[in-house]
Amino acid sequence: MTSFQSFDLLPALHQAIEAAGYAAPTPIQTAALPPILAGRDLLAQAPTGSGKTAAFGLGLLQRLDAGAIRSQALVLCPTRELADQVGKAIRRLAIAIPNVKLSVLTGGTPIAPQLASLTHAPHIVVGTPGRIQELLGKGALDASGIQTLVLDEADRMLDMGFEEAIADIVGRLPKARQSLLFSATWPDAIRALAKRSLRDAVEVSVAAQETQPQAETWFFEVEPERKTAALAALLLQHRPESTVVFCNMRRDADEVAATLNGLGFTAAALHGDLEQRDRDEVLVRFANRSLPILVASDVAARGLDVKDLACVVNFELPSDADTYLHRVGRTARAGAGGLVLNLIGPREMPRALALESGLGIALRWGRATPITATPREVPRPAMRTLRLDAGRSDKLRPGDILGALTGAAGLPGEAIGKIDLFPTRAYVAVRRSEAEHALKALNAGKIKGRSVRVRGI
Repeated sequence: MTSFQSFDLLPALHQAIEAAGYAAPTPIQTAALPPILAGRDLLAQAPTGSGKTAAFGLGLLQRLDAGAIRSQALVLCPTRELADQVGKAIRRLAIAIPNVKLSVLTGGTPIAPQLASLTHAPHIVVGTPGRIQELLGKGALDASGIQTLVLDEADRMLDMGFEEAIADIVGRLPKARQSLLFSATWPDAIRALAKRSLRDAVEVSVAAQETQPQAETWFFEVEPERKTAALAALLLQHRPESTVVFCNMRRDADEVAATLNGLGFTAAALHGDLEQRDRDEVLVRFANRSLPILVASDVAARGLDVKDLACVVNFELPSDADTYLHRVGRTARAGAGGLVLNLIGPREMPRALALESGLGIALRWGRATPITATPREVPRPAMRTLRLDAGRSDKLRPGDILGALTGAAGLPGEAIGKIDLFPTRAYVAVRRSEAEHALKALNAGKIKGRSVRVRGI
């Protein structure tokens, strides 16, 4: 397929595709959309960034009856961040279909507003397995009209222990439905889940050469106790604007982030032990370029959507080639450049050699000299984040924040970056050189006629 016009989609969906600026179908869309539109069940191997959300989003919207007030599609995601991202993507695709209601229902947030939102059934539900199971158990979510089930990033949902919750949810759905399972990897557990959940499924996969990133990739043999010092040296050498460092253990993520901060870098850990508010702040800061280094586990980084990610670091190698490709595929997207750095301890050498065999390429080895003292000049992020103690529930809009900064505070428009709104708080990225002035001006003035507490984070 060379054009979305080749697919028999509703005119409203073609209109949304054009408005979104999609030029041509991606490989996974080309492979997955025909069976999806034909009503077949699907087992698809597709990594983050491949366009799979648009593939299943177009499919479920094609079948949707917006005039029928009942829940017709259910999308399960492993994390709140990914669910939010998927919800936004489907809303964009539904922009030309009147009166489509979509609800994002996830854990880590109060359940009362979600219960209230289900008084009038949403056409599309996007959520995490634990919260969806809870709402079904309370009788708040009526699944009797579900005609499309999507299991997105199914391998990570299993990694996070959601297997029983998924089985319970699937058991509550109508048997006469379409089921679409997307996974970056195909371990035996995914095959077993597919066998239980899908019927006569079509299998599609993006070929390895289409998913393998074209990034500058280096491997470094480093003693385990010197890895963080070697990482610091490599960050100083390459100076990437944004970096995700993958650790296999939460404890290591905390330790690496703390050590890098002690050396003068700006880093934060992201893992499942963080409170949801702290997770949100870390992700906001990383996306708006005020936090250049994110140290994360695979599960925590799922759903992370950062354009032009400069560098991926494997502080420890994953145990299989599929997970490695999924990690490093976050950089060098859409023809952009990228850098991948792999720190290999002696015990990881068999894994590196297995990776070399599995990928069918020769690994390129470099030399990293760990730093031995606190560096004098560490690159500072160009932006700083300001947090406002007001949000959507206060009727605050991005334009109100922008107006306060460019008006009374007198900042030039180019000094203001990304603005993110949450129910009770908001975040704005400001050029570091202007941040203190902006902070003082906002605290001394008013936004929408009221005083708002503002802090730098």
